Amino acid sequence: MSDQETVVNITVNGQPVEAQSGEWVIAAAERAGVHIPHFCYHPRMNSVGMCRMCIVDIDTGRGPALQPSCMVQVSEGMAVDTTSDQTRKAQDGVLEFLLLNHPLDCPVCDKGGECPLQDQTMAYGPGESRFIEEKRHFEKPIPVNSLVYLDRERCILCDRCTRFADEVAGDPLITFQDRGDQTQVNTFPDLPFSSYFSGNTVQICPVGALTAKPYRFKARPWDLTEVESTYPNPMGDRVVVQASRDQVLRYQGVDSDAVNWGWLTDKDRFSFEATASELRLGSPLVRGTPLGRPDSDGSELVETSWRQALTQAADAIRAAIEGKGPQSVAVLGGARLTNEDQYAWARLAKGVIGTDNVDAQLDDGLPADVVLGLPRATINRACAPGGTVILMAPDPKEEQGTLYLRLRHAVVNDGVQLIELTPRATGLSHLAAHRLHHRPGEAAAVAAALVGGDIDAGPDREIGGVSADALAAAAAGLADRADQPITAILGRPSLAEAAGPTVEAAAELMKLAKLLTAGGRPGIAFLPALHRGNVLGALDMGLAPGLLPGRVNLADGTTALAESWGSVPASPGTDARGILKAAADGNIDVLILLGADPLGDFPDRKVAESAINGVGTVIASDLFLHRSAAQAHIVFPAAGFGERRGTHTNMEGRITRERQIVTSPGTARADWAIASGLARLLDADFGFGSPEEVWEEIIRVAPSHRGLSLEAIGTQTDGAVAAGGSIAFSSPEIVTSVPHVDAYSLRLVSSRRMYDRGTLVQHAPSLAGLAPTAVLALNPYDFDRVGVDPGTEVQVISNVGEMFVPVVSDAGVPRGAAAFGYNCPDLDVRALIDNDAVVTDVRIQT
Repeated sequence: MSDQETVVNITVNGQPVEAQSGEWVIAAAERAGVHIPHFCYHPRMNSVGMCRMCIVDIDTGRGPALQPSCMVQVSEGMAVDTTSDQTRKAQDGVLEFLLLNHPLDCPVCDKGGECPLQDQTMAYGPGESRFIEEKRHFEKPIPVNSLVYLDRERCILCDRCTRFADEVAGDPLITFQDRGDQTQVNTFPDLPFSSYFSGNTVQICPVGALTAKPYRFKARPWDLTEVESTYPNPMGDRVVVQASRDQVLRYQGVDSDAVNWGWLTDKDRFSFEATASELRLGSPLVRGTPLGRPDSDGSELVETSWRQALTQAADAIRAAIEGKGPQSVAVLGGARLTNEDQYAWARLAKGVIGTDNVDAQLDDGLPADVVLGLPRATINRACAPGGTVILMAPDPKEEQGTLYLRLRHAVVNDGVQLIELTPRATGLSHLAAHRLHHRPGEAAAVAAALVGGDIDAGPDREIGGVSADALAAAAAGLADRADQPITAILGRPSLAEAAGPTVEAAAELMKLAKLLTAGGRPGIAFLPALHRGNVLGALDMGLAPGLLPGRVNLADGTTALAESWGSVPASPGTDARGILKAAADGNIDVLILLGADPLGDFPDRKVAESAINGVGTVIASDLFLHRSAAQAHIVFPAAGFGERRGTHTNMEGRITRERQIVTSPGTARADWAIASGLARLLDADFGFGSPEEVWEEIIRVAPSHRGLSLEAIGTQTDGAVAAGGSIAFSSPEIVTSVPHVDAYSLRLVSSRRMYDRGTLVQHAPSLAGLAPTAVLALNPYDFDRVGVDPGTEVQVISNVGEMFVPVVSDAGVPRGAAAFGYNCPDLDVRALIDNDAVVTDVRIQT
């Protein structure tokens, strides 16, 4: 303990132990290496003392007494005895009563072999039961939702699942019911456990009462091999990947103090089904005539050898360079890859081909100089007790689930002040101290008023759709905590508006950040909440126009990379929108897609379709044959998560290891190997023989990663945070002009949901059916104004398209706005979005 004033000296089994003031006895003993058996206690939840298994002898100076160690705080001079005869007898009795009604069905229980009840019965319990009465019975199993099954007779009423649902997830949909010996855990009638985080209750259940449908009866713990890895999402959640017979069967959360605290979203937890899908690509594909089909016109994708596929790809790239120059080759995507994969593709594109038309984002993020130039916050800083979080991003509950759990805990338990500066309510709105739900496109004006503090308040005044009184209250709350860390979570809150308003709002916050820093205060740091998995790693590795690996501007990187690369692009390239528009105009001859699906995911559907049709050769490296890959001319089967080794960079710049446990299907390869193979055919041998060799080059040439050896990363439980780069954020003025909303129009808000028609979700059978159908949500006030009734189907018209969609009431949508989910499985909002405008206005007709 660094702060000696918080140290409390106790003894545990006669040995001196330094505990922290306010710490539970069970936690202090655990840190000292003394395990106290327990069922209900969990370090990430409040103690309730339900199971009584942790009863030990505790002497606070008035003589020893049996007390639950999860409910007693340490005190100076306390003596704890976990091995006394009284303790052993009490623990034996607790277990005997727990087994009174517990079915001894361990041979058919999914928890068998990893069950704390089994283990503790063997270590602390009776050798036989004295009860011969009939045990209680319930119908089994019953689904509490489509992913989790409940066997009620196995439940020992530890309260873990109900506390998680209530305290951690904020979804109190599972609770205790009935009384006496009929007490049970269950959901409310006709209300399933519809939580994005229900799989966590399965992991923390100490018995087999809650089991995961995708894992039921698939394997025994002793059949599984496992590795600790990093899930490739923006948070970089730490997970254990478990496999049997060369097939991934389960993901389990790892308690990483800096990141996810052991929690996972159901989307991530059960996405292993997609990785093991029979639809995975296992062989290279090229356009040709299938065997036995002489009548074919040769336009079908057929299997071929790696040599043939790589040769065709290299020939197409070489022809494009010779015909129109390096800039006629473009690369889209790469955010699903490891850092090593991204570096290899960046070196191929910028160092061998010579093109800077490279972008890992599909026009749904923020400019690279904004993400890399703003001062970066950590997740722990955002959640620091007493601080302030300004949310200017999509709903964390929908897009970054474990970040939502961390923020919720910080607000509820650690006094963090949350200020929402979003175009609609989020999953955290009911906890926010101030809710500034602005009109789409007007975030900058609201941010300027918030940090400026000079607000002419009044009942009829507003700025950007936010009342001046609400803004004044939020500005006062921000000023009151200016001595504490302020963290802005920054992202694209709506894909129906351009990135400009969000960037300008960030610039307004930077003005305050400079003033605070100059006054010796902590200032403001930014946590980028971007959608795609390893997008921060992609930017670090140079998969963005104008950037080179190590957060270096293209103009500054020639000397640093001269020894390894030999050359870099002569001029900056363009982003994803510019690439696809150039392709639609016939100026891109070869388009390389790295896990990217522009036809299914790019906000401007028409531009994406024109681009794919206008490119001479489309090369895709992917796991599945999605819409864009199905129209490619050459398709490389790529290795997925659990099938590759490498590193991952999360939203705070934290680098952790990603490890392999199974082999890829067929002849699929890691992306660094695909890029290296293409480089050899283009007369540039990278010399990479493994991802570890790629990393060695990264830490040699990338300034932000120097000194971050794999050994150093691997020895730290929570990885290591990369140093800052030389990218500077230039604060733009508020130049975005947003047209006035007329009396008949509504401003469109479109953001992603947890479940959608994304490739992984749709290839995971347990998740595919969870994607909600499309609806248009309006504020209750607007129904009379536009003349429609809730529940009716309406015609929605914008400048670029129209569609019919049901309309529903949602008080979380501000007046004058209309919310429509992005990437819904049945209706495509992209038909309405005007990508050439700052915002999209729509009208509604019955």
